Amino acid sequence: MRIAVEGCMHGDLDNVYKTLQYMETINNYKIDLLLCCGDFQAVRNEKDMESLSVPRKYREMKSFWKYYSGQEVAPIPTIFIGGNHEASNYLWELYYGGWTAPNIYFQGFAGVVKFGNVRIGGLSGIYNARHYHLGHYERAPYNESTIRSVYHVREYDVHKLMQLEEPIDIFLSHDWPCGITDHGNWKELVRYKQHFEKEIQDGTLGSEAAAQLLEKLKPSYWFSAHLHCKFSALVQHGEGGPLTRFLALDKCIPGRRFLQVFEIESGPGPFEIQYDQEWLAITRKFNSIFPLTSRSANFGGVQLDMQDCRQWVQSKLENRGAKPFEFARTAPCFDPSKSVSIGAFSENPRNPQTESFLQFLELPYLLDNATESREVPQSPASMNYRGPDADSEEIPIDDVDELEELEEVDDAENKIEKS
Repeated sequence: MRIAVEGCMHGDLDNVYKTLQYMETINNYKIDLLLCCGDFQAVRNEKDMESLSVPRKYREMKSFWKYYSGQEVAPIPTIFIGGNHEASNYLWELYYGGWTAPNIYFQGFAGVVKFGNVRIGGLSGIYNARHYHLGHYERAPYNESTIRSVYHVREYDVHKLMQLEEPIDIFLSHDWPCGITDHGNWKELVRYKQHFEKEIQDGTLGSEAAAQLLEKLKPSYWFSAHLHCKFSALVQHGEGGPLTRFLALDKCIPGRRFLQVFEIESGPGPFEIQYDQEWLAITRKFNSIFPLTSRSANFGGVQLDMQDCRQWVQSKLENRGAKPFEFARTAPCFDPSKSVSIGAFSENPRNPQTESFLQFLELPYLLDNATESREVPQSPASMNYRGPDADSEEIPIDDVDELEELEEVDDAENKIEKS
């Protein structure tokens, strides 16, 4: 199986697919799957733009809407995770994962799927210690605070991934696992990313949650993006233990290293995206404690036995099959010939894919539930906080070069998020 991996998409689907088709032509091979490591920007219309954590003057429709509308069809099956520049309102509809457009599959806020017999895990968002132990309290329409916190990784999602016991072939995260630079040529990295050096020396560059998952899951491959550069590392898990090949990639800009193609052993094709039995069992087991306010998950409240869940899910899959539910549109598509009033859109629609998925697992729909204020209460830790405001619009972006797009914005956010 031949897989292409892309770093930050930033909504530039047209150019990525054209590049891959060019590679197929000149190399005389077929790419079976595209993986994207976040900042996908599945923006369907003007309303979705309001949920995109990007300064207003940098908001642009890009090309995803063409694939959502059916004007274009992804020529290669595509799987992506979320980053920190996303249409968060749309991705929340598909919290458990699902098709954002035909042939384009979102992994969910955390998830595992199979492509053929290759097992692919993913964690959306970026790490921020201030919000890590909170629940998913954010709901659209987002304010200046929640438009940033909605994409912060939560302990609940990481905890579910930590329950995985069967081998993972490939894992995707947007930000890098903390400490990964110890396993690669970090001195070469800081030659062109000099501001990384202090964080590397302090051991604070990257995600602590992703580092925990790397240590637990030990996947054969781990791909990331976010920092807009290419960096490779080789992680040896204990003496004589398995190896993880890590690769971070850039964003889609000419001359930048944003794509990598590799081959992985697999069974005979044709290949298709399918649900993963173990992950469905984990989802069923932990859904009852899904934290939908600022309170953290009560992991002691889990009642279901994992083995019972596995057997139950296996029986359901034998009857229905493992193919994900069909794509369904839940919002109007952008029309460049018309101007649409933002007020014409409904808030927080229920996605039929998510409803069907939960009915299949015999679970309640909880995504529009909220029993307390969406604001996070001031904790002693946050009251003592003296770093830059992670939710402030005051980001030093005035000198961003047009060709660099959001790189300096991301660099500023990286520093803010770690404070």
